[in-house]
Amino acid sequence: MSTMLMRPSLFSRPAWTGIVGCTVILALLPICNLVFPADSALHISSYTVALIGKFMCYALAALALDLVWGYTGILSLGHGVFFALGGYAHGMYLMRAIGRDGVYQSNLPDFMVFLNWKAYPWYWWMSDHFWFAMLLVVLVPGLLAFVFGYFAFRSRIKGVYFSIITQAMTFAFMLLFFRNDTGFGGNNGFTDFKRILGFTITAPSTKAVLYLVTLGFLFGALMLCRMIVTSKLGRVLQGVRDSESRLMFIGYNPLWFKLFVWTLSAVLCGIAGALYVPQVGIINPSEMSPANSIEMVIWAAVGGRGSLLGPIIGAFTVNGLKSWFTAAFPDLWLFALGLIFILVTLFMPQGIVGLIQKLKRKGKPEAGAPATTHTKEAA
Repeated sequence: MSTMLMRPSLFSRPAWTGIVGCTVILALLPICNLVFPADSALHISSYTVALIGKFMCYALAALALDLVWGYTGILSLGHGVFFALGGYAHGMYLMRAIGRDGVYQSNLPDFMVFLNWKAYPWYWWMSDHFWFAMLLVVLVPGLLAFVFGYFAFRSRIKGVYFSIITQAMTFAFMLLFFRNDTGFGGNNGFTDFKRILGFTITAPSTKAVLYLVTLGFLFGALMLCRMIVTSKLGRVLQGVRDSESRLMFIGYNPLWFKLFVWTLSAVLCGIAGALYVPQVGIINPSEMSPANSIEMVIWAAVGGRGSLLGPIIGAFTVNGLKSWFTAAFPDLWLFALGLIFILVTLFMPQGIVGLIQKLKRKGKPEAGAPATTHTKEAA
């Protein structure tokens, strides 16, 4: 069979080894936290487990963004709204699960009692059921993305204009959720969670389960995205990225392909937000700020967009640096982030993954080159 007809593997054998190895190591961290005592060299602190769990949520969001930007050429500056909506959908359930354990000992959340609400608004209906809340995590970001994307793509809005309107969308939602009369806690958002599915949310065992669930979703999303981009659908999406007009000329309608990948990306980002909330313990409108959406773009760019693994690496790298900078030099982080983006754009346009591939190519002898440069002439 011709190699032109074979499906691309995307990940090399060393890449697969690294994926499996990193997955196993990450899975062992919460186990080390639970099994080994605090004075043991093998003990992993609860802070480290929570921090890496948060990084994995960010990595899932960056992977979702890479699916639309790296492989379809759609640059979104508004993915923060999908992340936050997924977090709010889960946060509604977590607030209902508090019950009467709040400060005011009411069936309503404390912020509603403080604002003199007498009953839940209609859109909180059924939010006290976990599986219904999980359905909202998928439906709310997905429906918003589908409606927004349909009108935008049907109008053939693309490039910088599409990026601007996505940024305007997330800014508008942020302003809406900052209002106290929307029923989402205003600028304070949701916090002070107590339980999830009847388990104490701050218990180490619960934190470990949430961590492992996040790892499972990240690995599953990576495999799903790989399946998509190595399929015929993935080749069409890359055709949209490289030459949409030529794709239309040969008979494809890009609208539905773009709408599918855009909606799927929003759903994955919403799931990332839903996993983020119980581990961090808060969700508020600041998660919708345009700056957060731009940071997602930086994660993908630093790691290497259009590679799937790159955005995951970028999310861990940038957020690891952010954690260190905000502790050591809190006033300098935004300057450092801007400098990182400029340096990557100028000297590493393919990101960390592209740099690794470039170094590997340099280490290999060119095809057709002689095995040795010196030959012994015949006497």
